[in-house]
Amino acid sequence: MTAPLFTADSQPTRPLGPMLAWPRVRFTLLVALAFGLMHLGSSTSAIIWLSRTAIVSMLALLAFGLFERWPARLPHWMARWVLQLLAVLTVIPFGAILAFGLTGAGTVHVFMQDPELRLGFYQLLGPGLFFAPWIALGALVRQRDALAQHQALTFQLERSELERKAAAARMSFLQAQVQPHFLFNTLANVRALVKAGSPQAPAVLDSLIAYLRASVTRLGDANGTVAQELQLVRAYLELMHMRMPDRLQFSVQSDDAALGLRCPSLTLMTLVENSVRHGIDPSEEGGRIEVSVMVREGRCVARVLDTGVGLQETGQGSGTGLDNLRERMQLIFGEAQLRLSGVTPHGVLAELEFPAKETTG
Repeated sequence: MTAPLFTADSQPTRPLGPMLAWPRVRFTLLVALAFGLMHLGSSTSAIIWLSRTAIVSMLALLAFGLFERWPARLPHWMARWVLQLLAVLTVIPFGAILAFGLTGAGTVHVFMQDPELRLGFYQLLGPGLFFAPWIALGALVRQRDALAQHQALTFQLERSELERKAAAARMSFLQAQVQPHFLFNTLANVRALVKAGSPQAPAVLDSLIAYLRASVTRLGDANGTVAQELQLVRAYLELMHMRMPDRLQFSVQSDDAALGLRCPSLTLMTLVENSVRHGIDPSEEGGRIEVSVMVREGRCVARVLDTGVGLQETGQGSGTGLDNLRERMQLIFGEAQLRLSGVTPHGVLAELEFPAKETTG
């Protein structure tokens, strides 16, 4: 026969509900009705035959459901589905005797002496013994399928939850890399001014303190807006302009429709800082940084253009900060693209494109 439907010693499951759930009772009564209608031409009334088949069918259902739940654990050599089939087979003869007794045929000794009643008893007992195990086996197969579907759904839900937690953990790890990366680089710039004895050092330090006071609370915030990110970008570029006033010019602009869109913290900052470090700083004459954000056909497009030393000279596209930014945006939006290209006569254009979504809070 088929493989065991349930383990021998496991706690029985209830994929089809309680023992007397209405779907089970309804199916049992329909089966009883079908067998009862087979005897419409006999001398016994249809009501009596329907009553007899209903009694036998309900007793078989009770036996099937009882051993579905009891005993809680079975010996290792006994499968629960075998016990249920044996219970159904055992209860059929007793059910037939009870059905005849309750419908006025008397005791077993009495109705077995009457040829017509004896024939009716065998007509009830024979089909019951033949069909009941097959019906029970069909119910067991249905239970197995329902249990398999339930386990598959549970596994899918657990896997989705694990994937979500893994993505959240990965996101936290990437943010933990980006935050000190940005802060240490900014502090290194301030230290360079202090070591050089620049009179601008106190003013730059004051600006940095004001900047950090406004920005640190947003570090790691995945629900920031474009407007907040642009505010950080302006503050950062002002700091860099104070450090090298003759070598850095910048502009920051955005469509009004883009200001309220979701933009994780340090998204634009990563691109701008990359332009300063790898484009403007290495260039003797400095350059200009232009930051713009616009909305195109349901997509938010952020562009950071610098006129620094250019992509080929610096290998700007392989930095850790940009790699982390790509992965962070993929984890948050799923559909995000970061493209780098050289510009003429020199410089780099970084274009970040992601879904235009309102912030969730």
